Amino acid sequence: MKLYDKSRQREKHSSLLFLMVKLKHLIFNFWLLHSIMFKKVGEDMDFDKFFEKYNIKIKNKKLMLQAFTHSSYSNERHTKNYERLEFLGDAVLQLITSEYFYLNTNLQEGAMSKERACFVCEKALATYAKKIGLNKYILVGKGQQKDINDTIIADVFESVLGAIYLDCGFDVAKRYADEIILPFIKNDTHFLRDYKSLLQELVQTDRQSLTYELISESGPAHDKCFEMEVVIDGIVYGKGSGKSKKEAEQQAAYNAYQKRAK
Repeated sequence: MKLYDKSRQREKHSSLLFLMVKLKHLIFNFWLLHSIMFKKVGEDMDFDKFFEKYNIKIKNKKLMLQAFTHSSYSNERHTKNYERLEFLGDAVLQLITSEYFYLNTNLQEGAMSKERACFVCEKALATYAKKIGLNKYILVGKGQQKDINDTIIADVFESVLGAIYLDCGFDVAKRYADEIILPFIKNDTHFLRDYKSLLQELVQTDRQSLTYELISESGPAHDKCFEMEVVIDGIVYGKGSGKSKKEAEQQAAYNAYQKRAK
């Protein structure tokens, strides 16, 4: 009976050892996978090489990494995201562009506000970010990887500017922003024109009626897509889509304006 008990004890001991070895193996594999993933992030984010063309030397690489980190990524890995830096970068951008229009134009307050809004809107910021390749480095969670939209890309442009301001100071942040944005301003790129008003003025000249009609509405509540058409005297002149009805109307108005203005 004692021999049987000892045999059972040896079997339990062996099973326990096997489980412990298995657990250590799983822990090691998890640690190795995590290390590889973290290392890959560090390798991909070659800040020195990226900012070299702007003559910027990033000292706080951890802060800059945060500037590229979307909340979906930070939630999965329990790290900081870019939202606070985006808030700061927005203020820095407002000051830089406000100073430019104040010093380089004779526009009145209202006109300066409209011009500034054109070059700091979401579409403009996303365009700047894509042009210099910032969008390639954005870190998002698994569920967000197929939907790195212009809102996220625009946010990152601002958060990176905020990080540069904290790391290198206002003068460097201003030089960086000016180099990217001024060519668009000088080329009079229209990111945000009120095509609804322009079309309305065009139609009123001919005393024609103008209405906007919703064609379709699709997508989940947090990511809607609206399609509108603009109808002039019963004839559809343009169609457009957007994340909101107002955005879709502007796109439809732009489409119609291009046709009417020819």
